[in-house]
Amino acid sequence: MSPSPRLPFRSSLALSGLLLAFAGCDGRPSQSLPPPDAGACVSGTCPVPDSGTPPEGSAGRVRIAAYNVHRLFDTVCDSGSCGGSNYEELPTVAEFEQQAERLARAITALDAEVVMLEEIETQASLDELQRRTPGFGYAQLGEIGTVASVDVAVLSKHPIIDVRRHRDRYIFRPDGSATRFSRELLEVHLNVSGAEVIVFAAHFRSKVDDDAGRRIAEATASQQIVVDVAKSFPDALVVLGGDLNDVPGSEALNALERDGALLRVASDRPSTETWTYVYSNQRQAIDHLFLAAGGGAYVPGSFRVAREGNGYGGSDHGAVMADFHLGPALNTP
Repeated sequence: MSPSPRLPFRSSLALSGLLLAFAGCDGRPSQSLPPPDAGACVSGTCPVPDSGTPPEGSAGRVRIAAYNVHRLFDTVCDSGSCGGSNYEELPTVAEFEQQAERLARAITALDAEVVMLEEIETQASLDELQRRTPGFGYAQLGEIGTVASVDVAVLSKHPIIDVRRHRDRYIFRPDGSATRFSRELLEVHLNVSGAEVIVFAAHFRSKVDDDAGRRIAEATASQQIVVDVAKSFPDALVVLGGDLNDVPGSEALNALERDGALLRVASDRPSTETWTYVYSNQRQAIDHLFLAAGGGAYVPGSFRVAREGNGYGGSDHGAVMADFHLGPALNTP
């Protein structure tokens, strides 16, 4: 489809700022949205937000993040074969709590209001993480119901008003064969200070024993679903995010960006700043945020990757985040 004339991407503004790297510095007030180029937050030294920065959910701005936490397994062995070389890990209670605490500190340091998560095993895993992230009063798991599945989830500081799932639908590879989403494509509707925000938490097929056609099918179907939802809720801010396991210029990401219907918000940042994962000593941008045409707009230059070394918070992925304007009034010239 052709993008709506109301599309508020504004991606032509000049690039500015430095790469943001957080390191568990949860002392900064969670109610603030620092300016896009506030600088780095390293080893507990966090910049003080501008006194004129609006509080969370006010002045029509919201920060949204996506973060692959890397295999947050609980302490119950569901598969009967756990630990060692088995797929399902079986941490001790102390190990589980330590991982959850480190991840919670990392999530808190993002200063985001909505965080889409990947690789959460169970409701118990999500509950433990939520318990350790003050302010995130709302959470939703996209459980697919298979043994030892690592699923998507959403943490939010704002009320969840609706949840929809899409994994049951058939999707189609380029060769015409049918498949389904590898994990849930979790659609969560939120009330952010009176404005509707819709996020899609996604985790596409990995490249381990690769099935590239399935990943392309996931991207193609996701684009259609997100575009349709944005049309149905024209005043809502609609964002898709997560570990999509592919890089800019790939067939999968091209399918998401087809016809300009979805904007990869990192496209206004240098590629040297947008990588989220290291594979065979190569830095790759495989975690992404996409904005649909409709209500709201991306704040130019606000996309960041939080990382410590090659990962973040004990995960092997960096976390991605960006700020967005809310409301249809921002779509007018």
